[in-house]
Amino acid sequence: MKVLVIDPRCAGIAGETLLASLIDLLGEPHALDALADAIRSLDLCREFGYEAESVEGGGIAATFLAIEVGEEGGKDANEILNAAAVAADAAGLSEGARSRVLAVIGDLVAAGQTVAPVKTIFSVVGTMLLLDRAGLLEGTIVATPPALGGGTITTEFGEIPGPAPATLDILARHRLPFASAPIERELTTPTGAALLANLAAAAVTLYPAMVPARVGYGTRAAPERSGFLRVVEGESLPGGEDRMVMLMTNLDDVPGEVIGYAIERLFAEGAVDVFVTPASGKKNRPVSVVSVMAPAEREDRLVQVLMEETGTLGVRVHEFRKVVADRHRETVPVSLGGREYPVRVKTSTVDGRLIAEKPEYDDLAAVARELGIPLRSVDEEVRLHLSRRRRGTGQRQRVVQEGGVPSDRPYAANTARDE
Repeated sequence: MKVLVIDPRCAGIAGETLLASLIDLLGEPHALDALADAIRSLDLCREFGYEAESVEGGGIAATFLAIEVGEEGGKDANEILNAAAVAADAAGLSEGARSRVLAVIGDLVAAGQTVAPVKTIFSVVGTMLLLDRAGLLEGTIVATPPALGGGTITTEFGEIPGPAPATLDILARHRLPFASAPIERELTTPTGAALLANLAAAAVTLYPAMVPARVGYGTRAAPERSGFLRVVEGESLPGGEDRMVMLMTNLDDVPGEVIGYAIERLFAEGAVDVFVTPASGKKNRPVSVVSVMAPAEREDRLVQVLMEETGTLGVRVHEFRKVVADRHRETVPVSLGGREYPVRVKTSTVDGRLIAEKPEYDDLAAVARELGIPLRSVDEEVRLHLSRRRRGTGQRQRVVQEGGVPSDRPYAANTARDE
């Protein structure tokens, strides 16, 4: 599957810089000519032109997008939305790309951002057009937290420190994290924030595991040029490989009840596994080492939970690759005690070969409680049913009698002992 990383954590993101970076990525400086023609026909537009220029700095070649626009009056929200829809239709966007265009413009209108609508429509529709043509909207898009920058913003209430209120409003509405940069100019614009919020499936601090294919850079006009926006296209790793993180912290003065509750919170927030190891710490004090295994994209949230619940001042983070079997879940009807029960079963395979079949504990426990028999008896009978089903022998399944296991089959423990 295709993966696109949008990386605005150094120099922020604006509509034209994202569009420039995609032009650079795809190597198509004239890909938007047809869209430019459609823009010129809008009632909002008096004149329009663009040029993608290649610039170099610090050994990096980037694309700068020069846009010249003359706009007519009429900046009513509905008129802007209608103009965006007309441009999207004229550009031949897919239904999914078109809906994203309207979502971005809708965010900007809701945030009170109606300045330079023609330039905004070109940036938004152009971005979706390039992503649509490259098949990147069908893959996974992630983004690093955008740098907001500083400077001053002119409002009806006077000048205020950056970032722009519309930018913060959009980021807050989508719960998208941002980064800080000690630069006295606006780095992330409302249009850039709206594009990022409606494109990125997740905000990441680390790039996802992938095989990179190509990289694109977009930059601003001098003298404002303060860095570049980087986009990276790649292919996700083959199935069966996940990028994980291990979070670890030492606790030397935390009650067991607090640790237990923290474990519950960590699981609820997406941890794959949590375990506690006793150890000796500073001055030979007994400590509990809490280890949390989780998907890389859950790192920030789980670090926050770990600190909030335990009061720890530091968490060690290790990233690693986890190779997993292919897993399939299904519900299997199993006859026990004269009744049929649905039992969820997880089947694991590697390269098509069966590795394990595991019945769901909660389903086994429910059957054991209802029939009043040991859990291991139910587990044995369900596994026998799965084995016979897999072999396709067609033999009649033996049924658990109330109060115990079938008399013609020994317990698994006895079988193991005899072997």
